[in-house]
Amino acid sequence: MSANLISSGTTARNKVNLRTPEVMTAVQEQVESHYRSEIVDKVRRTGGIISVGDLTVRLAKQFGFCYGVERAIDLAYAARKVFQDRRLFIVGEIIHNPEVNEQISSLGIKNLTGHNKQADISELQPDDVVILPAFGTELSILQQIKDRGCQIVDTTCGDVMSVWKRVRKYASESATSIIHGKAEHEETKATSSRALGDGQGHYLVVLTLSDTDYVCDYVRHGGDKQAFLDKFRGAYSPGFDPDIHLRTIGVANQTTMLRGETEEVQRRIQKAIADRDGAELATKNFRFFDTICGATQERQDALRELLAVKMELLLVVGGYNSSNTSHLAEMGEEKLPTYFVLNASRLISNKEILHYNLHERREVVAHNWLPEGPVVVGITAGASCPNNLIEETLIRLFQLRGIGVAQLHAAVG
Repeated sequence: MSANLISSGTTARNKVNLRTPEVMTAVQEQVESHYRSEIVDKVRRTGGIISVGDLTVRLAKQFGFCYGVERAIDLAYAARKVFQDRRLFIVGEIIHNPEVNEQISSLGIKNLTGHNKQADISELQPDDVVILPAFGTELSILQQIKDRGCQIVDTTCGDVMSVWKRVRKYASESATSIIHGKAEHEETKATSSRALGDGQGHYLVVLTLSDTDYVCDYVRHGGDKQAFLDKFRGAYSPGFDPDIHLRTIGVANQTTMLRGETEEVQRRIQKAIADRDGAELATKNFRFFDTICGATQERQDALRELLAVKMELLLVVGGYNSSNTSHLAEMGEEKLPTYFVLNASRLISNKEILHYNLHERREVVAHNWLPEGPVVVGITAGASCPNNLIEETLIRLFQLRGIGVAQLHAAVG
């Protein structure tokens, strides 16, 4: 389906172009009023550094909304403008940022996914419009929406659809897709459904290198099949049998994973197959394709460059369920004190900060986090974080040093 069209999925006559100049002009004004940041724009234009008093903030060269996220939000706003007299729904969150999702809700777009993360389509009627999020959605859910005759606004990211194309190809070649990602993540669920192909394909989701090594050991030596299935329960296709479906493997990934980790998953599985089958046969029984999102990689590369500069601490801003943002926090933690914060409200004082602990999977309070005297603080954000939240965090940081907004505007010109 075209990214710019909505369709009932049954007849071409129901397609409507959302991207007319009139609609998009109005949408851009509305989106910018919600998410743009004048201060962040100015800091970026002047090299990404702002110093006032004894506090210096360095912004990563790449952070915040990517093209795919901007496009998804634009299409949601456009759908609301075009269909003012229709009920609008969305399958889950449009992106992983609570402020953005609250804004989408304020437009009168209802989330179909409840606390159990299952989409409830029972109330949908043929006149309803349903938005598919940037992550895409599972084929079974999509078919149910189509069966009800609803019009669909598809905002699925192009990078995600590239992965779908790859796993469908694996299925057509009777290769099991091993997907590096989080089994419960919306994108991975959507990808897994495509890995079934015409119903004969299979998939297995691995999250960690430890998971990967477990699979590699089974590839080389076999083992206790029930123990294998118990370990990966909820992360493999119906009817998956490791004794049968690990013969030929194709590796794919959730697009927001760390590139280096996905490459290591590929390398280890390829080596295991070569050890089992020999180098020549392994070329037939193993395949992979680079499916890391370009924007994710750009933000990881930009943070790596930022971390090469001497700083006292790093702030990572964004939604706690954002995979690409979480990986930025992981990268920071390896180098210096890093605080993963939802927004500016988490900077309680110069003595306390409420941040997300990735290991405990909850918010915790850190004390004496902002050193006295001259200090350099780095700030980055994932592809789902709008610039206005980064601006608010930057402003709050300076406020903790007694520096007001007027002084910041003066510093950036």
